Amino acid sequence: MAIIGELIKRVIDVGGIISKNPSPEGTQLEVLLKLLTKAKDTAFGRKFKFADLLQQQDITHAFQEAVPIYDYDTLYEHWWHYLEEGHENITWPGGQRFFALSSGTTSTSKAIPVTMDMLDSIKQAGIQQILSLHEFDLPADFFERDIMMLGSSTNLRDWNGFLAGEISGISAANLPLWFRRFYKPGKKIAASADWDERVRLIAKSAAKWDIGSMTGIPSWSEILLKEIVRYHGVNSIHDIWPNLRVYTTGGVAFGPYRKSFETLFARPMVYIDTYLASEGYLATQKRPNAEGMALITDNGIFFEFVPFEPEYMDKLGRVKPDAPALTLAEVEENQEYVLLISTVAGAWRYMIGDTVMFTDRERAEIRITGRTKHFLNVVGEQLSVHQMNHAIEMVEERFNLPVREFTVASIRSDGHYINRWYLGVDCPVESVDLSSFLDEQLMASNKNYAVARRQTLDRIEVILTPTERFYQWNASHKRLGGQTKIPRVMDGTTLAEFEQFLATS
Repeated sequence: MAIIGELIKRVIDVGGIISKNPSPEGTQLEVLLKLLTKAKDTAFGRKFKFADLLQQQDITHAFQEAVPIYDYDTLYEHWWHYLEEGHENITWPGGQRFFALSSGTTSTSKAIPVTMDMLDSIKQAGIQQILSLHEFDLPADFFERDIMMLGSSTNLRDWNGFLAGEISGISAANLPLWFRRFYKPGKKIAASADWDERVRLIAKSAAKWDIGSMTGIPSWSEILLKEIVRYHGVNSIHDIWPNLRVYTTGGVAFGPYRKSFETLFARPMVYIDTYLASEGYLATQKRPNAEGMALITDNGIFFEFVPFEPEYMDKLGRVKPDAPALTLAEVEENQEYVLLISTVAGAWRYMIGDTVMFTDRERAEIRITGRTKHFLNVVGEQLSVHQMNHAIEMVEERFNLPVREFTVASIRSDGHYINRWYLGVDCPVESVDLSSFLDEQLMASNKNYAVARRQTLDRIEVILTPTERFYQWNASHKRLGGQTKIPRVMDGTTLAEFEQFLATS
């Protein structure tokens, strides 16, 4: 009998039942008050008179009126560059040991300050996720299994006298002692800075471990699972890890990956979405079969939402200064929003770059729909990544065709604008109707795209290429593994480089 597992399960069950389920709107006001109070004597707090804001009747409105919206570049230029120079008390009390180097879908790495308060916030969010497992009806022995955390290297590098790496590597390097006995691939392998070497070492050691759950970006998790299956000459990952029950995804929409993922499993899996960004742990799925993840509203992060409409965005994908910013009390379901956050790491009204949609307003449940800079609107298409993902899922279903990666660009060809799609496909495609079908799905889901197709967009082209080409392209830019993602939208220059790479490599 799994005695330890039974005890852990009982603790989780009791904790999940008695843990408060706070009102998201109420806890957000409490979070904002705590943020302003703690940061009022920083350089940022004095500049924007946080002490005075705390005396206002409507503190949220006063905060929004006083503090401008920032993207990374403006926050770095005006404030965060002082942190790299060793100054303290700039946007958050004290200083920090760590910088999270963001390497998602942008070409230039960002250095995000990670304070001890933020690390505590991430740990508390992890505890909330663990407590929510009582909703998923998992057996007691599940809680004795190992946990595969496929993140970036924990071998943090020097960054102007600080320690720097991706947030997954920083978090793994600061795991609590009680958790380390469950953590795989373990300290030594996780410290490997070379992605291919790390995958090789994990595959070699995989049979030694009893993995019950796995977490990681879908694209890189799939590569790892395929390599383990290949290395051991088995049919599915369950031949190596028979007790694998849970896959925790994050960072991107899982839908486009699900079909190809499930070819690697021999048993039903529980999928749990999470939202860990370089700037913090923002949301986690707390209910089985939920369409979205619950924002973590009581844990050091204050959320705002700007309607994702063309009139509120500039040409660089940034929120315009006069754009309306809504609180949780004001949002609507099934509307796309640009996410703004203020955090215990000293980010203030910070445009994280993601767009989200509320699937359940009362529970504050959201799903990630895309990136502000991956919004395709060259000739009026107004296509979001959410709509692209949905269309690709329809293609997968219609043609029984796993599409593991894709990217699209709007370009001029023979005097006309076209949308050129590259799909990562690893099996033969007999039908010649794929382009037409994809076009039809996009028109059906987006009336602006349909108008563009009649007036300004001549056609779409679909080019199939092996999925490995996408990862080789990332590797050529030294962007493999961890939290690195394939850009869903490329500009003309990047597409030309990508096409040259495909043609010459």
